[in-house]
Amino acid sequence: MTGTSPRRLGHIPANSASAPFEFRYDYQRADLDVRGPSFYERECGAIDTIYTASGMAAISALLLASARVTGRADIVVLPGAYGETQEFIEGYADRLRMIALKRPLEEGAARRSASSRIMLLDSSASASAFDAGLQSTKSAPDFLIFDTTCFSSASGRIRWVLGRARELTIPVVMVRSHTKLDSLGAEYGRLGSVTFVNWERNVPRGSKLRELPVETRNAVRLLGGAALPAHFPPYIGAPLYRELTNKRIAAILRNSRRASRYFATALPGLTAELHFVHGLYVTIGSQQPLDEATARRTAAEMSNDLARTGLPIQHAGSFGFDFAGAEWFHNPTTDRYSIRIAVSDLPTTIWDDLDEAIARWWSTHQRRKLENPSHRSMPSAFST
Repeated sequence: MTGTSPRRLGHIPANSASAPFEFRYDYQRADLDVRGPSFYERECGAIDTIYTASGMAAISALLLASARVTGRADIVVLPGAYGETQEFIEGYADRLRMIALKRPLEEGAARRSASSRIMLLDSSASASAFDAGLQSTKSAPDFLIFDTTCFSSASGRIRWVLGRARELTIPVVMVRSHTKLDSLGAEYGRLGSVTFVNWERNVPRGSKLRELPVETRNAVRLLGGAALPAHFPPYIGAPLYRELTNKRIAAILRNSRRASRYFATALPGLTAELHFVHGLYVTIGSQQPLDEATARRTAAEMSNDLARTGLPIQHAGSFGFDFAGAEWFHNPTTDRYSIRIAVSDLPTTIWDDLDEAIARWWSTHQRRKLENPSHRSMPSAFST
């Protein structure tokens, strides 16, 4: 995964307790060298991966290194990009000027005075924004940051983006939170990663971008965000693991499409975004604007009411579980709050029952809120 390393004091070989990874280091936090199977499929090409302790450790190190290498630059962010990424750019990467496009093809706003331009494609965006943003790469940014967090390893979107970048000779860095699809770490371990795709071949000789992998490693080290051997799971690499993971994601996507279609008809005027490009959750909205506290409280009330009837739903802030998770959701583009329903890989009949119960609860809750707008807490809005 990384370049050849000199003899190291620490050496944990593959086929040990942490198989199939091999670790070499003098000091784990500073120079951990990891060799082992990639999360991404072989068709992605030659890749160089830096592992971190979390997804935010990965993206923050990459952004700081990018600012150091390019100097002042514009970073084009599509509607719906991950909120904490936007918060980091605005608060800590002061050499990067964020251009948050209100319309995906608003390319005129992207060409400002900065000499360098970066584009961020984020798997948290809506399907329409993501697809239009990919089309807008015709104007060829200096390089592309592709956050693949919510896509499976077999996702056609990953192949599509990399194919588009090859056509336009745009260097690509993929970043990922490997814990996001399951906070228990069942996807790939408690890790984040930064992956440089065919970097030596795609970045011209003499370009400052050649320094980006080295600067990113330095940033990971200095920020204390490096991964540790204990973060790596022992069950990666077997074909059966990839097969089962792909089947699980396919079940989630199937249930997500069913939820989108059902809520569109059962909750007219009460949906927010039903078509995220990742297909892992949907959001439902309110006739009256929500703030974070109200949205959080409402998600908890709904989850508790439905769970008491035996339905598999919990008040949970992450997603990718074997039950549905409900939590508040903030759209950084519209600055509106809604309720996120994280889709699970439940059997279809159980998932359909849950969709119906959610729609019934939400409709009743909205009706009672209109009748009693001053009440902060409502009695149970669900009855069998």
